[in-house]
Amino acid sequence: MKKSIGAKPLPMPAPVWVVGTYDADGKPNIMTASWAGICCSRPPCVYVSLRKATYSYANIVARQAYTISIPSVGQVRQADYAGIVSGRDEDKFLAAGLTAVASDLVDAPYVGEFAVVMECRVLHVLKIGLHTQFVGEVLDIKVDEEVQGKDGAPDTEKTAPFVFTGGEYRALGEYIGEPFRIGRQT
Repeated sequence: MKKSIGAKPLPMPAPVWVVGTYDADGKPNIMTASWAGICCSRPPCVYVSLRKATYSYANIVARQAYTISIPSVGQVRQADYAGIVSGRDEDKFLAAGLTAVASDLVDAPYVGEFAVVMECRVLHVLKIGLHTQFVGEVLDIKVDEEVQGKDGAPDTEKTAPFVFTGGEYRALGEYIGEPFRIGRQT
């Protein structure tokens, strides 16, 4: 029997993405966001939902761009740190020992050490209660060669991304089947 636990945003699981922006003075900033995901295939789009109080919120509004850098399990401390402190108070790239790389496509930096990066131009903005959803058209995905799999796409085992489950970070699990095929075996 199922038991009600009330209305809550309990994503199981949610991606751990690091959002890159520039502030009004051109200082690079990052923040960790898990209220994020894929929202369209044509054009390719992803979204991040941020509270207006965050430093990155104003940066995205002003620049109409952001990047998504995807950390690996080995970079969990840096990713978590980017979500704990505010870019108003300190240079998170410097404090976390990360390198800000200027995107050549959008007005935003990305994390050089993270193997997968999406460069996004804001396409839509939707205010939803406490959060604002920024839908970004993915103009390019950059993937380090050593983590590429078939057709240059990121190989999950090599990139080792992790997820947020509401109260903890979890590594992704084992391979269980091929999408759009395994269901045909029933």
